[in-house]
Amino acid sequence: MTQKESLYKARSLYYGFFSKMLVFTTRPNRFDGLLEVLDVMISNPLDENSCEALKEIKEFIQTYHESGLCDEYDYIFNDPDSRALRDTASYYDEGVESGKKRVAVKNFLGKTKIRRNEANYYDNEDSVGFLVTFMHELIELILKGETQYETVQHCLFTEIINEFFDEFIVNLYEHDKANAYRSLAVVLNAFLEFERLYFDVKKPLPKEKPVVATATESCEYISDVEAKRRAENRAKREADSLVSSCSIEDSSTTEEFKDIL
Repeated sequence: MTQKESLYKARSLYYGFFSKMLVFTTRPNRFDGLLEVLDVMISNPLDENSCEALKEIKEFIQTYHESGLCDEYDYIFNDPDSRALRDTASYYDEGVESGKKRVAVKNFLGKTKIRRNEANYYDNEDSVGFLVTFMHELIELILKGETQYETVQHCLFTEIINEFFDEFIVNLYEHDKANAYRSLAVVLNAFLEFERLYFDVKKPLPKEKPVVATATESCEYISDVEAKRRAENRAKREADSLVSSCSIEDSSTTEEFKDIL
């Protein structure tokens, strides 16, 4: 196995892991293999902080089981009694749930043989869960020799994922119901930095905020920036360890995500 193939397999493993954690399905085997994947990732961590975060996720599952993970997911993303965490690129780009970024992702899908399973999966194509699953499937196709999808994965990351994942990660980390998912935010942050190195793109500049009218609103804005800085500092970039994880074997197949794609 070449170093490039090992790197693709490691990236596929991470995206597959994120898909398991960030996509809701009604399949009873939704989390099958999750602990085994966590063990592989803990043995080949991106950095010390993300390694500890992975261990925290594993400990949470062992303590509260898969039902505890499902409950926390629902509290964060689906709780009707609180403001559910927004997770679409369109929302972070325009403040709407179905906007230009969703159209862009659908256009990328149109360049592939991958399709959203509309019968079982209801979230938009530019939702975080769908995007990480889409990337996982693209990498799997590339590993099978369909190298024409290398350009699609590059564009999907640079034009969609890179543009809003930082904000999503901070919101996930700061959610008052987040426990295992706060740890997931740390892993996501470390992996996002690795992907920026891989695709040779920079972190986007902070978007301009509306001019605030009161001192209170201004303080809230400063607090958000500081909160983001603290969250990012929890997962410093050490991407070389991912390249060294060349012993990682196939972690999942397209069949595993049939409810989504």
